[in-house]
This record gives sequence, C-alpha cells and structure tokens, in this order.
Amino acid sequence: MKRTKRVARERERQGAGSDRRDHLVDTALRLFNRNGFHATGIDTILAESGVAKMTLYKHFRTKEELIIAALRHREAEWLGWFDRTVRRLGRTPRDRLLAVFDALGRWIRGEDAGGAAFCGCPFINVAGEYADPKHPVHAVATGLKRQVVAYVTALAREAGASDPETLGRQLCLLAEGAVVHAHVAGDAKAAKRAKGAAEVLIAAALRRPRA
Repeated sequence: MKRTKRVARERERQGAGSDRRDHLVDTALRLFNRNGFHATGIDTILAESGVAKMTLYKHFRTKEELIIAALRHREAEWLGWFDRTVRRLGRTPRDRLLAVFDALGRWIRGEDAGGAAFCGCPFINVAGEYADPKHPVHAVATGLKRQVVAYVTALAREAGASDPETLGRQLCLLAEGAVVHAHVAGDAKAAKRAKGAAEVLIAAALRRPRA
C-alpha cells in the first residue's frame, strides 16, 4: 500500500512537472512570436508564465534550448493544422495545391491551430535573428522550411506535374513571399494574390508533358 502511494505521488509530481514545462513553452512561444526572440528575456517569460526560475532551468539549461523547444512545439502544431486544412479545402490533388494558399490566408487572418494574432512566420523571424546557418536555432528553422517544400512537392507529384520538384519550390517561393508581404506591408490579401500567380504556374506544369 505504501509503495502504491509513493508511486502515485511520483506520477503526480512528474505530471505537474510536464504541465509546467508545457505552460512555459506555450508562454515563451507567444512572447517570442509577439516581441521577438532576442528582445524577450528570461525574466519576462518567468513573470508572464508564473513559473519559478529553478523550474525553468530544471527543464532548459539555456534560453536557446527553450527557443528550440518552443519552435519544435510550433512546428508540430502548425504542420498538423496545415495538412488538415489543405486536405479539407482541396478535394483533388490540383485543388490541394491551390488550397495551400487558402490555408496561408487563414493563418494570416489568425485562424490557425494556435489561434494567435499573425506576427509573421516565427521560423523566418528566428532565422533572421540567429543568422549563422550552423547555429542550432537556425537549423530548426531550416528544417521546417525543408519539410514544407517536401510537402508541397509531394502534392505537385500527386497532381501529375511534369517537374514536381521545380513546381514545389516555385509555389513555396510564392507562399514565403506572401507571408513576408502580409507581415511587412499588412496585406491581408497577400495569400489570395499569390494564389492567382500559383494558378498560372500549376496550369503550365500540368499541361507540360513529362520528360
């Protein structure tokens, strides 16, 4: 009986620790997204989250480790939402290529999985702040972008594009431009405008015979 109680208490402590870690990561991500990565200090994160400094350093040895954890969390959350949205909005492979831009439009309007106000792409933002390609934080941003290119390229292949790799990269360039323009210029219709250009590229790629 005593052993059972000890095990139960240990599980409760582990669960509470996991909850505090998740809360810390969520809070940090929100602040990084809103205020920037370098500009957001540890003390601000602790004050906003209500987590003790000792608890933070129990889970993360450095601020960079916390940034990476926040980015990994956002990566999984956003990619899952993006795939579900594209497949819900696009009934055919060709439709899903165009739905990429419809999904981006929803994200720009703050309708993605996190529901936070759009402050640009955190992966683009963090790559600018940690510009060294060899830095672990920059590497996380690069990894996310590669996954998106691979995802769109796979859609292009499903749609029967003559050169899916080229079309995938072209559409991703349009998408990235739309996201940056929406952030910098405040253009809420940037994704819709990019979709118009994407239609031209897709039509040409699907007409062209395979080599």
